[in-house]
Amino acid sequence: MSETQLVSKTLTLDSREEAVILFGPRDQFLRTVRDALGVKIVARGDTLQFEGAEEQVDQAERAFSQLRGLLRKNGRLVPEDVRSIIEVVRGDGRGSGNAMTVLESGRYLRPRTDGQGRYVQALKTHDIVLCVGPAGTGKTYLAVGWAVTLLRTGAVKKIVLVRPAVEAGERLGFLPGDLIAKINPYLRPLFDSLNDIMEPDIVKKYIENEIIEILPLAYMRGRTLSNACIILDEGQNATCTQMKMFLTRMGLNSKIVVTGDLSQIDLPTSVRSGLFDAVQRLRNVEGISVLTLEDSDIVRNPLVMKIVQAYDDDIPKAKK
Repeated sequence: MSETQLVSKTLTLDSREEAVILFGPRDQFLRTVRDALGVKIVARGDTLQFEGAEEQVDQAERAFSQLRGLLRKNGRLVPEDVRSIIEVVRGDGRGSGNAMTVLESGRYLRPRTDGQGRYVQALKTHDIVLCVGPAGTGKTYLAVGWAVTLLRTGAVKKIVLVRPAVEAGERLGFLPGDLIAKINPYLRPLFDSLNDIMEPDIVKKYIENEIIEILPLAYMRGRTLSNACIILDEGQNATCTQMKMFLTRMGLNSKIVVTGDLSQIDLPTSVRSGLFDAVQRLRNVEGISVLTLEDSDIVRNPLVMKIVQAYDDDIPKAKK
């Protein structure tokens, strides 16, 4: 039997200051990565050298790349960030340990990028998760998949899927039908996600028995939901008042997920986005995870990433 071939890679950091934060207090983060991945790490000034089996070295390099991204975004790192990223890279975002639920087709629903892996970890470890990212990053799909998992395992007794009924250039008044018929197009993406994960007949049965509810955000006022997984999709189109109302619907043993894309706000220009506001207010609240998915996490047709990037330079700033 041939011996495992050892490889070596070097990662150059931006500065000594970045290295100090990445390594953690008394090199705590560095030791955590080293011990978890079984790789030798040599730190010299602003460089890191990884030595070991090729797979472990690749995982360590990815782990520190992810940590650098979080540091740039949040300005700090905490032990939970390190543990979450280690689990993501060790499972490669696709391993069986990261499987969330079984789709109707029989395939497992798994995160497909490191960013999605962190998202799934946040869903598993926090009662409230705010996830911001561009179209095609799986924000809603993974949240619905996690909700179905909680329902199937008995962790919750109800799924509530919510969307603001805000026009994206169209007008409700010009759509045919009564109020329910007018609102249905706004809720359709949630039905699509559910029907892909579960058999449509079961979805229909659960909706009839109110085990699954799909409704406009305005219908949430006055309710308290316990033993439920509650998902607000397109959260960027909620006002600050609506967002506060939604987040305070949370009862005992419930989970809340808010997803949205701050580049696609359809509110009037004078109205501040409730999701943007919540991200700023709740970023450092213990028990709440706020994370951002990037263009590199887009898993739709590869053209979607190119479209998003083409529009990035001409996107109006989020309403503050």
